[in-house]
Amino acid sequence: MKKIILLAIVLGFVQLTNAQSKYMTRTGTVNFVAEGPVKDDVKAINNQAACVFDAATGEIVFQIAIKSFVFKKALMQEHFNENYLESHKYPKAVLKGKLTNLDKIDFNKNGKYPVVVNGEMDMHGVKKQINEKGILEITDGKITLNSAFQVTLADYNINIPKIVENKLAKVADVTLAMELAPTGK
Repeated sequence: MKKIILLAIVLGFVQLTNAQSKYMTRTGTVNFVAEGPVKDDVKAINNQAACVFDAATGEIVFQIAIKSFVFKKALMQEHFNENYLESHKYPKAVLKGKLTNLDKIDFNKNGKYPVVVNGEMDMHGVKKQINEKGILEITDGKITLNSAFQVTLADYNINIPKIVENKLAKVADVTLAMELAPTGK
């Protein structure tokens, strides 16, 4: 009987530990700027990005609803969804990866830690291997992830019509900020 009780306590502790190693958000922020030589305010923000991070394994998943990007100009938003990212066919972008330097992070200590995510981004029907840098900040049990990187539109079969090629950059500057909270709290 004592063995069963001890086993139940150990399993309960393992589940509690696993729950505390997982962090998530549904309100992460992703910004992009794709302004060409002719300035036309080609930028958008999405405050509904989801992210799940397992601190025990380093696995991380980002999911972004394409229609949740907001532009200052409604017509630009319409063209973005209908003509460029075709959100009716490809409703989300997903990045699945793993932190490659997990051993350099002390999750029990507040601080900023440089990280590298290696994985695969799936956007506009194209899957591409990525390797991006960022900063993981720990503050009183919460994790914030910040990163800035570039996305070459042609790599994801996002075509720019000749009529607007001077207004749109061929490479978009992307920044993300994710404030993650423990899932067990």
